[in-house]
Amino acid sequence: MSSVSDRMRARVLASGHPTGPDGQSALTLAELERGQRARVVGYATSVQPSVARRLFDLGLTTGTEVTMVRRAPLRDPVIFRVGDYEIALRAAQARSIHVELRPDLQPGGRIERGA
Repeated sequence: MSSVSDRMRARVLASGHPTGPDGQSALTLAELERGQRARVVGYATSVQPSVARRLFDLGLTTGTEVTMVRRAPLRDPVIFRVGDYEIALRAAQARSIHVELRPDLQPGGRIERGA
């Protein structure tokens, strides 16, 4: 695999590990509820380099804002808005992308963590 793919796979929070500001495990895209917005902070270490490269090519890079739009009737795939376009990801792919909820990105300015 290319060195770019290897570097993309290794993307995590600046602290060096995928945890949130409160020390808990990072939230994943799969955990977002409809309308929630988050910022991508990295990929799971289990992501294959080729998958990390595909996610990068789709625009899911560190610092990108993502909005969960809707789920399919059987909850898979999930539609996310990235920039001015929408992408569909399988739940397994969404679980491999670590995000952080931000109060300034939530409706009403509150952090709402999905169940």
